[in-house]
Amino acid sequence: MALPKRFYKDASIATIEGGYTIHLDDKPVRTPLGQALLLPVLPLAEAVVSEWQAQDETINPASMPLCGYANTAIDRIGKEKAVVMANLLHFAETDLLCYQAKEPADLVTRQNEQWQPVLDWAAAALDVHLEVTSGVLPLTPSPEALQAIRDSLNKLDDMTFTAVASIAAATGSIILALAVSENHIGAEQAFELSLLDESFQKERWGEDAEAAARNQYLKDDINAAVLFLSLLRQ
Repeated sequence: MALPKRFYKDASIATIEGGYTIHLDDKPVRTPLGQALLLPVLPLAEAVVSEWQAQDETINPASMPLCGYANTAIDRIGKEKAVVMANLLHFAETDLLCYQAKEPADLVTRQNEQWQPVLDWAAAALDVHLEVTSGVLPLTPSPEALQAIRDSLNKLDDMTFTAVASIAAATGSIILALAVSENHIGAEQAFELSLLDESFQKERWGEDAEAAARNQYLKDDINAAVLFLSLLRQ
């Protein structure tokens, strides 16, 4: 599908009730579902307007992740938060950090040294106690663990919730996503932990171009989500 042509000369920030929005030649930007693009804080508005200003002859939504997160928060999370919540809770059953290797010994050690501290943090800070297995059968989290995750997610506003959901999807781990949201780890560490197994294999066998491209996409996605969180909190 062809990208739409840039139809505006200037993008600017406008103050509206509840925060800020973006104007394109004095016309307010709307979300894909036609709602007002309400940005709660000025730093986020400044970053989003920069995305619009940076567009060339065409408008490429893929180059505007911050605006995309805001659109998702407004159009989807506001209406379908329960559905997204259920999807996030499913990550507790398949969380990357809970499925660890039996061998080789070097990988077992690496997982224990790098993954287990994050699980320990989740237990201490969030009261989320998840079991670990070296088998292939799915784990069933306790009702208490699921409720603790739900409680942590329910504390988040829609914008923050959107970013956390994106990080969970990119890393395959709700625990890593919550650790980022709680400032326990940063974007780089979340990315590296999510690819711990793959990095181990790459050290032994090398990395192909397709895997490298996929991993760069995931890294960019995580970085954008973490930037979105940071801007919301400035």
